[in-house]
Amino acid sequence: MVPSPDVLDRLSRALGLDDSTVREVRDLLVAVEAAADSGPASGDEAPAGAVLDEAVRSARLVRSFQCVVLPAMLQSAEYARHVFESAPNSTPEAVGRAVAARVERQRVLYEPGRESVFVLTEAVLRTWAGSPALMLAQLDRVLAVESLSTVRLGVIPWRRPVPLLPRHGFTLCDQRALVVEAFTGERVSVDSTEVAAYEEAFGRFERAAVSSGRPSSVTRCESCCCG
Repeated sequence: MVPSPDVLDRLSRALGLDDSTVREVRDLLVAVEAAADSGPASGDEAPAGAVLDEAVRSARLVRSFQCVVLPAMLQSAEYARHVFESAPNSTPEAVGRAVAARVERQRVLYEPGRESVFVLTEAVLRTWAGSPALMLAQLDRVLAVESLSTVRLGVIPWRRPVPLLPRHGFTLCDQRALVVEAFTGERVSVDSTEVAAYEEAFGRFERAAVSSGRPSSVTRCESCCCG
């Protein structure tokens, strides 16, 4: 049996494992979960996105950069449905399960002791996943989450030069795992050198963003998307 991240953390505390051993077993769990999801897709499997959701659930610090699609933790149910439906080999049953799981895992946003940092390009807020009504509801969701004390949100406006040309979205889970998102699925890496490189890139994107401490940042994009 492969334990959930929460069970693994409780076992580690009960056994009195030192920090380096805890990191090692967490990395092993991430690798096992990634291997289980790396095989060919079938009608009974969840669409691309499930690996990311599991990695986020076990992290205390989540940092996500996105240049086209909203971060998984900010997506409304209908927006998430469009994301999963667009993945190859998706089925209605698998999409339904994946949407329900994604919404349920978003509860970590409200848990004390966790921190979530999101950096988006303005293109993310201008890319419609559906109707104007869906996008208005989605932007309301973003604004509501932005107000949480456990969340920081930054947007890189189109008129501001980016420090790096973004090629894809990625999510850092604590300082131990990286999830790189692609059209067909996700790639999980626990290589410390690669994680450190993406941490440096995230820091550069974050410094270029207009932070959520400035209330006008998302409001301006809301008016240009759906106003």
